[in-house]
Amino acid sequence: MTTPTTDPRIEDYVRSLLTRHDEPVLLEMEAEAGRRGFPIVGRMVGVVLEILARSIGAKRVFEMGSGFGYSAYWFSRAIGPEGTELYLTDGDPNNERMALDFLHRAGLDGPVRTHVGDAVEHFNDTTGEFDIVFSDIDKQGYPAAWEAARERIRLGGLYLCDNTLGFGAGRVIDERDGRAGEQLAAIRRHNELVAADGRYVSSILPIRDGVLTALRIA
Repeated sequence: MTTPTTDPRIEDYVRSLLTRHDEPVLLEMEAEAGRRGFPIVGRMVGVVLEILARSIGAKRVFEMGSGFGYSAYWFSRAIGPEGTELYLTDGDPNNERMALDFLHRAGLDGPVRTHVGDAVEHFNDTTGEFDIVFSDIDKQGYPAAWEAARERIRLGGLYLCDNTLGFGAGRVIDERDGRAGEQLAAIRRHNELVAADGRYVSSILPIRDGVLTALRIA
């Protein structure tokens, strides 16, 4: 187990400021994540996703890796029922079923479209530009996710990626062997590719395990 990027005491403090979001479905989703030991972005990041989406007036969002819909909960709050499309992708049909149920009961399923299977492949099957592409897939797939997304984000749109400073395998600056080392190397490569693209201005928000945020400016 690695030490979170954010001091757990600070995370607890920030979360204490977000209790007005204690809605029944959200609490149920957080309890489900705890029960299953399922990785979710958490409330501190979720609120940031909503802020970012609202700040650019996002209406078309693609999630590469959605789990059972926790991050989609926050994106759907931002884009509203008049949103064009919110794509959810996951490899597990049970997660898809749960996501649709949670979002329906929260009244947030209006713009939702789902796909079970490879997220990057499905993204490549879509057409047009997106306001936001959010990546939270297997870490070895991060470079491919960026390569696919970078041409398809509108001017003024955002590319967002979770776990860019570390996750269960270790911190991004760690040197590890085996699969953990491959995952961390892929995260570093991904971060370097985004940072080097002059069409975007980017940085990593050091909350939880790091949220890379890249705004397209050219």
